[in-house]
Amino acid sequence: MPKELWKGNEAIAEAAVRAGLEAYFGYPITPQTEILEYLSRRMPELGRAFVQAESELGAINMVYGAACTGVRVMSSSSSPGISLMMEGLSYIAGTEIPAVLVNVMRGGPGLGNIAPAQSDYNQAVRGGGHGDYPRIVLAPASVQEAIDLTTLSFDLAEKYRMITMIILDGSTGQMMEPAEMTALSEPKRKNFEWATNGAMNRERRILSSIYLNPLDEEKTNLRMLKNWKNVQANEVRYKEYFLEDAKYVIVGFGTAGRVALSAVREARAQGIKVGLLRPITVSPFPYEALDQLTSQAEAFLVAEMNMGQMLDDVLLTVRGRVPVEFYGRPGGVVPFHNEILDEIHRIATGPVTVQTDPRESWLTRMYGNLKIAVP
Repeated sequence: MPKELWKGNEAIAEAAVRAGLEAYFGYPITPQTEILEYLSRRMPELGRAFVQAESELGAINMVYGAACTGVRVMSSSSSPGISLMMEGLSYIAGTEIPAVLVNVMRGGPGLGNIAPAQSDYNQAVRGGGHGDYPRIVLAPASVQEAIDLTTLSFDLAEKYRMITMIILDGSTGQMMEPAEMTALSEPKRKNFEWATNGAMNRERRILSSIYLNPLDEEKTNLRMLKNWKNVQANEVRYKEYFLEDAKYVIVGFGTAGRVALSAVREARAQGIKVGLLRPITVSPFPYEALDQLTSQAEAFLVAEMNMGQMLDDVLLTVRGRVPVEFYGRPGGVVPFHNEILDEIHRIATGPVTVQTDPRESWLTRMYGNLKIAVP
């Protein structure tokens, strides 16, 4: 199909429709409201379910109910709205049913602002609702990737019977780019053997996250962990740029990774052997790919739009074998490519040493650069 000009949020909404989305429940909050607004028109056009709930709590519990019937269901929100959904997400995870959730991240904590940020990484990858449960988290860096990963998210959620989250920042949700859509097709509801679809000619099916017997809860947790091991073995995704001979490796996801790529290209033109690893699945994280790079890299630089959240995954992988540096812009500030380029020059001219926590030297530099009053 030919490429068309799409806004990120609307592209996600249309991609979900074309992937067979049958029910959407949500609540407006910037900078993701265009997803809800677009679907409020598109879903009724196709005779599919759309409900603007009374709150994010209502929306996620509607998702829970619809997911139990085996339909393709989705909700979307932005940072504080996602926080309100966490209890419902834990229930969905504990019931082992598929659902898709989109988080168009904004600056925080608290109400924050509507500027783009990546400060919900820990919430998506490690935090969220209570209890032991994994989740697949996809991080697009362009409108085309947002379309492709939206389609993929439904397949992964159903394949592994778990929550799949798409996290992107407000800039990706709001920007417009040429992109190619898949063809529209009618939803093909699968006859899942677990779904409560109302059929009368079979044994009763009950879906629940309640296991009052601790041994039963333990078995459930272990079953989810075994399922997650299959995800880790088969669903790790990432992009590599200029890594064949790279002495310095940048690691960044989403918009930060995209900005870093511009800096990497300019540094390459200047003769600096630098490359980029951009995780697409931030959960499961590409630990093995990063681990292999430790044998050739003289230093790593982690670039994020937060105060160093994915950084912990990189430090966990590198384990002090190679110096790891960090550059972040929190609070809704998007770094310019020349900022990342300056960090590349700093690392390439050295010396760079292994640090227990690279945030300390980064913070010292940021206090000086931004002239922040020391508390």
